[in-house]
Amino acid sequence: MNLVKQVLISVSTRGFATSQMHLRPKPDPRQAELMARSLPKRLPLKGVRDIVVVSSGKGGVGKTTTAVNLAVTLSTMGKNVGILDGDIFGPSVPLMMNVTEVPLLDERNLMIPPVNFGVKCLSMGLLVETGPVVWRGPLVMSAIQRLLKGALWGPLDILVVDTPPGTGDVHLSLSQHVPISGVLLVSSPQRVALEVTAKGAEMYKTLKVPLIGLVENMSHVICDKCDNRIELAQNSTKDFAKQLGVEVLESIPIEKEVMQCGDSGTPLCLKYPESQFAKAYRNIGQKVIDFLENKRTTVT
Repeated sequence: MNLVKQVLISVSTRGFATSQMHLRPKPDPRQAELMARSLPKRLPLKGVRDIVVVSSGKGGVGKTTTAVNLAVTLSTMGKNVGILDGDIFGPSVPLMMNVTEVPLLDERNLMIPPVNFGVKCLSMGLLVETGPVVWRGPLVMSAIQRLLKGALWGPLDILVVDTPPGTGDVHLSLSQHVPISGVLLVSSPQRVALEVTAKGAEMYKTLKVPLIGLVENMSHVICDKCDNRIELAQNSTKDFAKQLGVEVLESIPIEKEVMQCGDSGTPLCLKYPESQFAKAYRNIGQKVIDFLENKRTTVT
C-alpha cells in the first residue's frame, strides 16, 4: 500500500485546475512548441531491450490471454521476459500468472517484480488489497509511470505490456514515456471488434509506433470428435488486416482449456505444450522475435 500512497501523493501535490477552459481548435506554432517541450521524453528502460505492447481498442477479445501465453512462450524459447499489467482498473495478470506476493523494494526504492514460469510480473493487482481502483486520468498515468520506471526490470530481452481496452491514458502514457518496439493487435473476427481494433491501430500509427501484426482470437472451433474446423464468422479479418497493412499472425480457436487454465493460473501453452494452441503461440513468438531482429537490423 505504500507504493500506492506514493503515487497518490505525487499527483495530489501538482494541483490540477478545475475551472472551465475554452481551447482553440489547433494551437499556433508557438503554443505547439511549448506543448512539445512539456511532453515527457521517451527514455529506454534500463536493462530492457524491447517493449512489446499487446493492444486492442475492443474489450473481451483475449488481450491478457494473448499477453500471458506470448510471455511464457518467449521464455521457453530462451528469451528473458517480463510482463507488465497495464490494466489499472481490471488487472488480470496476477490470477492468470498465479502471482500473489507484494513486490519487494531494493535499496533504491525500486520494486522487484515477482517471478513465475520464468517471467517477471508486475501489476497494480499486486499493490492494492481489495476493492476497485477508482482513479482519474492523472493518477492512472502516474501509476503506469511508476510500474514502468519504478521497477527493477532488467536484464530483459522483451517486456510484454498488457493494455486495457480503448485509446486512453494508459496507451498515451506508455507511448510518451518509453520507446515501444512494436504493437501486437488482438481481435475476434466480428466486424464490431475489428472496427474498434482499427481505431486502436490508427492511434499507434499516429504516435509512430510500428505494428507487428494481428492475432485473430476465437475465430473457429475444432471438433473433438472428428477434428473438423468450424468457422464462427465470415473471413473478413484478412481484408481488415490488409487495409491496416499488417499480417494475420495466427487464428486461435476457442478451447475450453483456455478458460480452465486462465482460472487456475497455469498458462495453456505450458500445461498443454503439444496442443494446437501452444503451437500457434510458438509461431507467434517466432514472428515477434523476427520482427524485433529485423527492426534492429534496419535501424543499424
